[in-house]
Amino acid sequence: MKKNLLLCLLVAISPVLSFAQGCLTIFSEDGDRFYLVLNGIKQNAMPQTNVRVDGLTSQFYSAKILFEDGSKPEITKSIPVTDPGTSNFADVTYKIKRTKDGELKLRYFGATPVPVNYAPPADMYVVHYGQAAPPPPPVAASTVTQTTYTTTTTNPTGASVNVNGGGLNMNVNIGDGTNGGGLNMNVNLNDRGMNVGTSQSTVTTTTTTSSSSTVTDNGYNTAPPPPPTKAGCTYPMDMNSFGEAKKTIANASFEDTKLSTAKSILAANCVSTDQVIAICKMFSYEESKLDFAKFAYPKTTDRGNYFKVGNVFSFDASKTELNEFINQ
Repeated sequence: MKKNLLLCLLVAISPVLSFAQGCLTIFSEDGDRFYLVLNGIKQNAMPQTNVRVDGLTSQFYSAKILFEDGSKPEITKSIPVTDPGTSNFADVTYKIKRTKDGELKLRYFGATPVPVNYAPPADMYVVHYGQAAPPPPPVAASTVTQTTYTTTTTNPTGASVNVNGGGLNMNVNIGDGTNGGGLNMNVNLNDRGMNVGTSQSTVTTTTTTSSSSTVTDNGYNTAPPPPPTKAGCTYPMDMNSFGEAKKTIANASFEDTKLSTAKSILAANCVSTDQVIAICKMFSYEESKLDFAKFAYPKTTDRGNYFKVGNVFSFDASKTELNEFINQ
């Protein structure tokens, strides 16, 4: 009986276990554009500064960061996509940061529960693991430019002079030299005055020039990457997702852990001014509130209302520092 009950329980929960999935977000702290490779599969066809991969079903992935700037060395790291505290699949965030020695490293930034309905910010590249990344746009192998120049010249081949009344009539033919050259002149005198005429021939020369340029493949894409965008946030977190985010922050035991957790949530989400105020009130220290308020400002959808955040501070110096930060 117990074996049958256990078997039924495993059958019932097996679909849930089989569909457990994690997410991974990697962003560059300094805005360096990169390619993300997971288990040997390139996730983004064009270099990005913020890449999110969902649908991860393994606990660990071998990650490789290839920078658009070939002078920067690649980064290789084994990344778990589970919460280190609960071992459950999570929304894990890593950041590429520069050490004091100037070396680029991939560092753990935080882990939150996998959101049910995730709305990525406009400047984030999102891909489902196992789904082929869209290829870069095709580029013509070469470009040919043709320019035509037309030159018109006048070649005098004959002249005639007729004098009426004075008694002179002159016809002069001068060859162009193509048939051996020469001069032919006919002079006729009479008493009818002078009349001068000329005959001309026109020679047209057409010159065509062409030039070509070739675009070669740099190993990753055949077209130059688009310039980085600085699109701001459009939609804040929905009520359910924000409620889960607050619970996750509240479960942290230490102030520093709360702050790092809150920052990791904003690395992949946008917030409203009221949501920033609600999170600031969860911190005990003025320094933590100020640190988070500065961090959250670029991820806020209604920056025109950000002056309200100043009400969470106890000291005027904190309000002044936040205002100076915003003005800069």
